[in-house]
Order: sequence, then structure tokens, then C-alpha cells
Amino acid sequence: MIKGDNRQIARDSLFLLADLRVDGIEGEHRIKVRNLSARGMMGEGVVRVVPGAFVSVNIRNVGWVDGSVAWVQDSRFGVAFRDDIDPKLARVPIGSGENATPRHARGHRRPMTGGGLRKI
Repeated sequence: MIKGDNRQIARDSLFLLADLRVDGIEGEHRIKVRNLSARGMMGEGVVRVVPGAFVSVNIRNVGWVDGSVAWVQDSRFGVAFRDDIDPKLARVPIGSGENATPRHARGHRRPMTGGGLRKI
């Protein structure tokens, strides 16, 4: 195995959008996450990064994760995370969990039926 080759690490192929901050470049950049593992990810976007650059990625249901760019090829790049994450969290649908009812529909009362109405 070549040093730094992590092909044996389980990766999850997926497509989700994330925000990327690059050390030395102002602002946040929208990227596509193509695959994700506990130790890193492959991203794609128009932001120009270089190997070794420090980055932070905001991954859905995980939050901001720090890492460094491991490789770059055209508009795709690999990020090695500083700390391991749980990549399964990114797959949890938005709104699932204890209270899956959308916030705007919570607290809505059901209309009264038959027996609850007064005769006038």
C-alpha cells in the first residue's frame, strides 16, 4: 500500500451540498460532497484549493469539521479530517427524529367534529 492511500477505509458515496471555508480565502463556498468517510471526504466545486490548505466543511447533521486538502484534480479535491466523524449522520433525513412534524404544522388544532358543536 502506498503511504497515505486510504482505499481500504469504508466510504459512503452520496451527493449533498456543504459549505467550505478555506484558510486564506474570504467567505464560504458551496461545494458538492461526492463521498464521505469517518476520516475524510471528496468534494467538488469552483473554489480553488491546493494540497495542504487548511479547510473547514459544514456537513449536514454533523456541523463544522476541520481538515486539510489531501489532493486536487480539476474541480475535485480530497479532504482529510483532523478528527473522525460519524458519516452516517449526514444521511439522516432532515426533519426525522423525535418530532418529525414540520415546525409550521406543530400546534395546529384539529377541527371539531359533530359532537363538539353547539346548536344555535
